[in-house]
Amino acid sequence: METISFARLSEVNPAEIAAHMSDPRVAQHMPLLKGRWDVTAAQNFVDKKQAIWARDGLGHWAFLQDGRYIGWGGFQKEDNEWDFGLVLRPDAFGLGKHIVKKAIDFAISDSRIPFITFLLPPSRTNLGALLRLGAVQTGKIDYEGEPFLKFRLETKSNQ
Repeated sequence: METISFARLSEVNPAEIAAHMSDPRVAQHMPLLKGRWDVTAAQNFVDKKQAIWARDGLGHWAFLQDGRYIGWGGFQKEDNEWDFGLVLRPDAFGLGKHIVKKAIDFAISDSRIPFITFLLPPSRTNLGALLRLGAVQTGKIDYEGEPFLKFRLETKSNQ
């Protein structure tokens, strides 16, 4: 099995992120993905994510497989909840369960994260893996004008 590691987005060449986010297979389930992604857009994205790290002490990572960039995601604070997102390159779609497990293990060990939320667009119909993890759908929400299904996964016992 390849080694999956987490790094800061600032360690990845913005051109790799731009190429990733320009792939139409990635955009298929990302209703908030608007506009063209070039190196400037990717660098602005990285800068925004770095600012979230500075503000909250946690944020989105670059995901690496044997040192190669395969996507990004992680935890972002939404009000008082830690939402987890995952955006993989199409050639890494099958690695999602390994990355999510590693992220959940991180959340379990981090006292700031009593539970994780997941926001999924309604176009995501294969929810079996998320439900097998123990996530429970808590409803539907509107986020930046787009509908999402909201799930919650407890990370601490007796919560």
